[in-house]
Amino acid sequence: MTKPKMFEKPSGVRDYLPEAVVKLRHIEKQSLACMERWGYRQIITPTMEFYDTVGAASSTSDHKLFKLLNQRGTTMVLRSDVTAPIARIVASLLKEEAFPIRLSYHANVFRSMEEEAGREAEFYQTGAELIGDATAEADAEAIALSIACLQEIGFERFKVAIGHLGFIESLFEDTLSGSVEAQARLKDCLVQRDVVGYRDYVRSLEVDASAVERLEAVLHLRGGRIVCERARQLVTEPIAAAAIAHLEEVWSVLQAYGVEAHLMLDLTMVGDFSYYTGTIFEGYVEDIGFPVMSGGRYDNLLQQFGRQAPATGFALKTSRIVDAIQGECTAFINGKPIHIQYDASHREAALAEATRLRGEGKVVITKLIDGAVKNGAANDEVANEGKAGDGACKIG
Repeated sequence: MTKPKMFEKPSGVRDYLPEAVVKLRHIEKQSLACMERWGYRQIITPTMEFYDTVGAASSTSDHKLFKLLNQRGTTMVLRSDVTAPIARIVASLLKEEAFPIRLSYHANVFRSMEEEAGREAEFYQTGAELIGDATAEADAEAIALSIACLQEIGFERFKVAIGHLGFIESLFEDTLSGSVEAQARLKDCLVQRDVVGYRDYVRSLEVDASAVERLEAVLHLRGGRIVCERARQLVTEPIAAAAIAHLEEVWSVLQAYGVEAHLMLDLTMVGDFSYYTGTIFEGYVEDIGFPVMSGGRYDNLLQQFGRQAPATGFALKTSRIVDAIQGECTAFINGKPIHIQYDASHREAALAEATRLRGEGKVVITKLIDGAVKNGAANDEVANEGKAGDGACKIG
């Protein structure tokens, strides 16, 4: 194998240059501050976990996990999400804390994606988890909070699509009873948004015309609240009917939050996380072809750690949002930098002025230069520059 050059890096990872870091920290700061105002406390989990616990409970397929051995030969994994580690903590370190528990986080996660061109092996997420509440109110809170975070970041035009895993699973089981492979194939088409592949596969199945019609009708279940009425005409199963009723209740709560303009229903959604059990949702920003946020209900995850509890949450895809944010990084800092230049004899006055301006939240860059300027003129220039908040000034 050819030895990599000194400037090369592994596939799937990237360097964040200063402008990107400004955006990343802006997203992190605004989101976590928003979550804190909603009562969510920040938590930090280890980068590395045991494979037999968090690794096995992760939403990520086993072959996409980064695995390593410690000195005792125990298999470890780099965290592939933060939801499973938080479930471990709630079931152990927070086992005496009463529900509901609200937690937030910002972290890098790792997924082995060598076989998937263009996918990242390391990326950042900022998220929130609401644990111990099974109601539609909790689902609506998670969705409303995700909307508030996107607004805090600075997005104005975006949509949050809401679906329910119970609906699609119930419909598939009713029309394709016992055919696990066919159901999995159709779910995969929906995850990939492969409408053509979905239709072709449905028409290749040995099922009656009524089943084909119902399966194809799913593709049209996208839009406003009226989607619930159309969906109700396709199903008779109690589980699917309950899923529709739950979505209607979630929608009503979100109307009370005043965020209906950002909502749409999408009953073709199945989610790509294995631990989802109910309401699922994704956020899309205008002109960006991929979701910048995803979330959903996962009522069975905590029982794997010995503490049964319903839960819901979401993660902002922070790295993707960095790429989605347009414009110069100066849009996210407090004005353009102020440049203070000084000679050695006026160092104390110059650095004192820099300290004062930084205390006001301004960005100040200092530089020692040669030459001499009259002290009075220099101080006037500094004072004027402090008021202007922009440009360069000299001392001495």
